[in-house]
Amino acid sequence: MFIASTEALRELPAPPYAFGVGTFIIFSLFLYLVLRLDND
Repeated sequence: MFIASTEALRELPAPPYAFGVGTFIIFSLFLYLVLRLDND
């Protein structure tokens, strides 16, 4: 099972931390838009 997960990680188009950073940026933009639309 561990070997299979390691093989799956090798096929990612970007390093794992890049997905974390990308998710953080998308969440931040979403939160910004929600707060901005809420003020209007």
